[in-house]
Amino acid sequence: MRRTDPEGHGPVRYGPPLPAQGLPVLPALAAVLSAAADRPHPVPLGGDPALLDAACGYWERRGLATTRDRVLAAPGAPALLLALTAAIGGDVLLPRPCAAWWEPQARALGRSVFHVATPAECGGVPDPYALLETVRRIRAEGGDPRLLVLCVADDPTATVAPPELVHEAMEAALGEGLQLVSDETWRDTVHDPHDTVLLSPAEMLPDRVTVVSDLAGAFLPAGWPAAVARFPANENGAGLRDRVLDVLTALGARVATPVAAAAAHALDEPEPVTERLAAAVRLHARLADAAHRAVVAAGALALPPRAGRHLYADLAPLGPALAGYGVGDAQELEDFLTDRLGMPAPGGHRFGDDLGALRVRLSTDAFLGTTDAERAQALTAPDPLELPHVARVLALLGTAFEDLR
Repeated sequence: MRRTDPEGHGPVRYGPPLPAQGLPVLPALAAVLSAAADRPHPVPLGGDPALLDAACGYWERRGLATTRDRVLAAPGAPALLLALTAAIGGDVLLPRPCAAWWEPQARALGRSVFHVATPAECGGVPDPYALLETVRRIRAEGGDPRLLVLCVADDPTATVAPPELVHEAMEAALGEGLQLVSDETWRDTVHDPHDTVLLSPAEMLPDRVTVVSDLAGAFLPAGWPAAVARFPANENGAGLRDRVLDVLTALGARVATPVAAAAAHALDEPEPVTERLAAAVRLHARLADAAHRAVVAAGALALPPRAGRHLYADLAPLGPALAGYGVGDAQELEDFLTDRLGMPAPGGHRFGDDLGALRVRLSTDAFLGTTDAERAQALTAPDPLELPHVARVLALLGTAFEDLR
């Protein structure tokens, strides 16, 4: 069983951040943050009552009954996943590919990380049979697999795993005694909720799954770090929450007071917040669809994006043309496309994919323009694809890929 090499060409710890919203800050959120800026007292470690109650309400509206004593908040999901990994112990299993920030948490703790193949139709959730085989091999070699992290609305693939696959993967994981953590950062960015069924693992088994959500996915700017976690409402969940809080306390990982106020306001989901979120999701869905069409028209492979602000493309069919430019692996592809497009184009190796695979994630925030005025215009335009600055960048993307046919 091959363990992922933490060093080497293009190490993941230098990897990309979450795909950004790329939009001006919502004035209502900025006002809440500003109003709390003069509060001298820090937020308690794990979150203050207002933030925890807002998180409870958020999950209640999504069918997950939650009480304050089953919730924690931290300055970003990486801190929560680090604390969870430390509290659970053992080896960590991740789908391949996976979010770039997952693996460094386990590596920082000296844990072994094993990637599990995902099915052809989606990312974020491991193939159940591949998961069982991976667990068997790890144990045969003396390992101790304990934690599986999965993501129904996925970064980097922008897919949404079907409920039946999620259920099969969970059954396999629980049958092997694994702890489950569901990263639901992108849950509220599904492009077409009427056509895409997203079912949280915690909705299937609320007493066996810990949910983590980084608010930079749907609600807050990336520069205002805040995330929340929901723990199972049983003795095991209570014990895990306490251990995670111990780790957060040791790290001093508290949410900044103004950010906590803004996070609580966002999680209460007042009308300005929900209207902005809906408009942003529509905008990024249009951009992702346009990028997908351009990539596929050039002969590359990509699953249709269903959530988030990104697209994951496989350029293997364009390999002969890329070889003519000296591109033979994902790091070289990243360098080539970043220079050619003038925007970040992180290679698949940063998401746990094989270095030799010619895969890349493209983020749609790069299509919105370079000024707040251009980005705001894209948000309100009847057809953002007709805006000159948006059309120009999409045309550059299409030309760059067409040249590789």
